[in-house]
Amino acid sequence: MNYASTLHRLLASALHQGASDLHIGVGRRPSLRVAGTLLELADEEVITPEIAQGLIAELLTQTQKERFMQERQLDFAYALADNTRFRVNAYFQQNNWSAALRLIPGKIRTIDELGLPPVLHDFAKLGQGFILMVGPAGHGKSTTTAAIIDEINRQRTAHIITIEDPIEYIFGQGRGIVSQREVGSDTESFATGLKSVLRQDPDIVMVGEMRDTESIAAAMTAAETGHLVFSTLHTNSASQTVDRIIDSFKPEQQQQAIAQIAATLVAIVSERLIPSNDGGRVPAVEVMIVNAAIRNLIRERKIFSIDSVIQTGMKDNMMTLDHSLAELVKANKVTLENALLHSLHPTELEKLVS
Repeated sequence: MNYASTLHRLLASALHQGASDLHIGVGRRPSLRVAGTLLELADEEVITPEIAQGLIAELLTQTQKERFMQERQLDFAYALADNTRFRVNAYFQQNNWSAALRLIPGKIRTIDELGLPPVLHDFAKLGQGFILMVGPAGHGKSTTTAAIIDEINRQRTAHIITIEDPIEYIFGQGRGIVSQREVGSDTESFATGLKSVLRQDPDIVMVGEMRDTESIAAAMTAAETGHLVFSTLHTNSASQTVDRIIDSFKPEQQQQAIAQIAATLVAIVSERLIPSNDGGRVPAVEVMIVNAAIRNLIRERKIFSIDSVIQTGMKDNMMTLDHSLAELVKANKVTLENALLHSLHPTELEKLVS
């Protein structure tokens, strides 16, 4: 088998079918995720351990291969000759090579093109604060963040520094300056990149993902010192996100963390991509805009009451996930069945659409 030509055929198939992901794993045919659904490529042969290793080896440089063999998993970016990019996670499962490749669109879509709430335009105008995009993996956090960063780059003379693992969207020439740093090649880790970022004259900092307490603390400190900071977390809702941040610290550090997040947090956007009636996917979002009431709840550690403030905060451009899902159902963009699958409170959703 010519592994290079087979790999490029699989990638071309992913592009042609509008897939978001390509999966390579032993014991099954290659699979694509299209509009949220996994589809096996029936014309391809079942992948053996040798085929999996051969295909994935085509993606890796020698240095990356050495790291992969040592660490048993690796995040990196892979680009085709036409600059089409994929975010790749190579990993071992049952001692066999496997990989998941996420297609990164070449064009950064705008907030409006993505169908996101107009309030997100306001985030691009802020001078400082801490803004988080949260939700499950593969539900648009990176894409939404990139849309806001690109808007800042087009409209403002600002220095934007990103710390990513790996670099995903490539930002073009705008009014601003964008310095994109990749963990593993440009900086050792998110935490070390954040430690030095304040000496690089940034206006805006984007942290691809906050993976540990050290990177969370450094991101909040950057926001506390007068910078606009964006990051992502794998959490389900705004209130869960606040709890997760606080609980990541040791008990004796939590009071300081509470004070920092209450002082710096501006907004949390929780996103889900829902299969749409026209065959694609559309976003449903929860938007929490931090006001005086929410700051007080954070300081008093009454996180459980945040959801109630969001429900009554529509005048402040807040939105619950169920309200967003209900609007999609009423507009006939998604089915009630699909909306209920993604709702955190299905009973409440049914009331909203009845």
